[in-house]
Formats: sequence, structure tokens, C-alpha cells
Amino acid sequence: EQSEPLVRRVALKIIKLGMDTGEVVARFEQERQALALMDHPAIAKVLDAGATAGGRPFFVMELVPGVPLTAYCDTQRLDVRARLELFIGICAAVQHAHQKGIIHRDLKPSNILVSTGDGGKAVPKVIDFGIAKATGPALTGHTALTQIAQIVGTPAYMSPEQAGLGPMDIDTRSDIYSLGVVLYELLTGRPPFDPRRLISAG
Repeated sequence: EQSEPLVRRVALKIIKLGMDTGEVVARFEQERQALALMDHPAIAKVLDAGATAGGRPFFVMELVPGVPLTAYCDTQRLDVRARLELFIGICAAVQHAHQKGIIHRDLKPSNILVSTGDGGKAVPKVIDFGIAKATGPALTGHTALTQIAQIVGTPAYMSPEQAGLGPMDIDTRSDIYSLGVVLYELLTGRPPFDPRRLISAG
């Protein structure tokens, strides 16, 4: 809870004790920089940043009192049209990130929170740019390089090129693929591929 200069509830993101390796801190800083670049109503905003007395970095974000996309649509019993209208707002947010030179790399229902705004309208917010990749000049100096043979993301939602361990670099099309998987689940009630089978496949 922030008491000054404004009184409001906020979300605090801080690196866990013992997890503050060089790579983790670099990714954390990259996420903070990426979020600071963006200004879109469907992307959670960064309000402040700093470090604790013990040196652990943190940043303060807009609190999003929402629930994951698919859970919201199911509990509210939204029809296909309402789900598609929500999805259009999500696509606009991802397009904004891409225009700022940022690829999310982990788009999935739990990283898209939906809350009820003014007049009872559903408002989506894309969160968690923790493994985002910078492509634009404003951030490439802060990019934490992904280690060779290291998969980042969620297997059930990632594109084949992101899941591959080869030298192929990914671009904005990887996020578009993930959006397609999210849309499939939004309209059918399940992802196109069984997550348990993907995890067991290694």
C-alpha cells in the first residue's frame, strides 16, 4: 500500500532471496525497462523502482485485480462475440509492445488478467514481461541473452521455433502463434495440444 504522494494499493515485484544471480537481475531490469517504455491501457504500468536496504531490486506496478482470461470468460459465461471483443483488446496490447520493439514470449491465459471496469465492461491487462525479448534500439543494450539449449516460456503456448533448441532467432510471429493458441482455448475450452503430453515429451 502506497501512502505518499498518492494513497493507493499497488503490486510489488521483488526478486526472491537467493535468486539474485546476475542473469536473473538482468532479466528483472529488462522487464522493468520494457514496461516503462509501454503506455497502453491493456498493459500493466510500472509506477516506481528501486532496491531494498539489502540490495534486492524491486519495481512497483499498477495493481490488476483481475482473474486469468479463460477463467473470467467461463465464470461470466461470455458468448463468442464478447470473447472476441476481449481478444481484440489483447491483440492491440501485443501490437503496441511489438511497435516498441518488445516480444513477450510467454503469452497465455494466466498472463492476461481481466477485471470489470467502469460500467461493468471487461478490461484485459497483459502482465509478466519477465522473459520478454527486446528487438528495438531502446532496449537491446539491456537484453539478457538466452543460454543455448535453454527453453524459456510455457510449452503449451509457445511456437515451434521458440521451443526448438537450434540457432533460429524468434521474432514477433512467435507472439502471434501464442495468441492463436490462446484464441483456440478461448473458443473451444481447451488448448490445441495437451499440456501434460508436451511436458512429458521433454
